[in-house]
Amino acid sequence: MNWWGWAIGGGMLLGAELGLVNAQFYLVILGGSALSVGLITLLSPGIPDWAQWAAFAVLAIGLMLGIRARLYSWLHNEAPELERGQAGGLLTLPNALAPGASCQAEHAGSFWTVLNDSAAPIAAGSRVRVERVQGLTLLVRPV
Repeated sequence: MNWWGWAIGGGMLLGAELGLVNAQFYLVILGGSALSVGLITLLSPGIPDWAQWAAFAVLAIGLMLGIRARLYSWLHNEAPELERGQAGGLLTLPNALAPGASCQAEHAGSFWTVLNDSAAPIAAGSRVRVERVQGLTLLVRPV
């Protein structure tokens, strides 16, 4: 196989992983292995096809078993923790809420779904405390 065939295949695999899907670095490893074999083939053009495919397989399997999991976890565990609202914060409800009912309300500069997490109804204009955050919903109780 020509060196440019390996380069094109490797570039397609890298582009698919980085631009289209999150395959947990499997396509990055395969693409990097293909690019490496392409570089080896460019530097030594007389390598037979079977040896190129064998080198690709050895590189891909070795890198997958050796560094893929560590590299993926290192890159994905370094993200900062995101605050999902302000538990304990206070807000004023624009609408009355029956127990278990929800509405939209502004809190900390953005609009949230607010759910009455108590057994008592809450009147419109009442102050409530955010007990906890569940996804994009603030669970509130009367103050």
